[in-house]
Amino acid sequence: MDERALREAVINAMVHNDYSAEVPPVVEIFADRISITSYGGLVSGLSRDEFLAGRSMPRNRELMRVFRDLDLVEQLGSGVHRILSVYDASVFHISEHFFETRFPLEAEASEVTPQVTPQVTPQVTPQVEALLARIEGEMTRQAIQDALGLTDREHFRKAYLAPALEQGVIEMTLPGKPRSRLQKYRLSAAGRRMQGND
Repeated sequence: MDERALREAVINAMVHNDYSAEVPPVVEIFADRISITSYGGLVSGLSRDEFLAGRSMPRNRELMRVFRDLDLVEQLGSGVHRILSVYDASVFHISEHFFETRFPLEAEASEVTPQVTPQVTPQVTPQVEALLARIEGEMTRQAIQDALGLTDREHFRKAYLAPALEQGVIEMTLPGKPRSRLQKYRLSAAGRRMQGND
């Protein structure tokens, strides 16, 4: 595990996270990897190839300025080059809503005895936890939003529904037709495990 690469990934997650949806960056430690996840995906207008080439469009300019004043960052895009000098591009997992960097851990970590290795469950935000607590059977988007007492549809989608789908704790009843008016949502196997229903 390269400490400088890990440091850069954590700083990037903090500086480039989309805080408007009140979803914080998350650092998770698993038996085989360390995962650093930020919300918001790539900034609009920046492609994956441009990102890997070291191009950068800071989402939070004031936060970037503070980090630069503290000498925690040098120049835009330098962190990506540092990570790619040690790991290949497969450590980056980028989707529409999330940006995750996964660093593999060394094999000796697997020598922990099985009985002390708990089953890994998704680490979710308070918003997703609240959503999981309100889902009963199969529910429409509006029904879940109403159960949560939320009126802002876009905030509900960004902070609750999209992260829950992304983390695999809920699933669509019509996955092949995501925009269908008949679409409903239910707990996935992982979501049921978290709720103690399996």
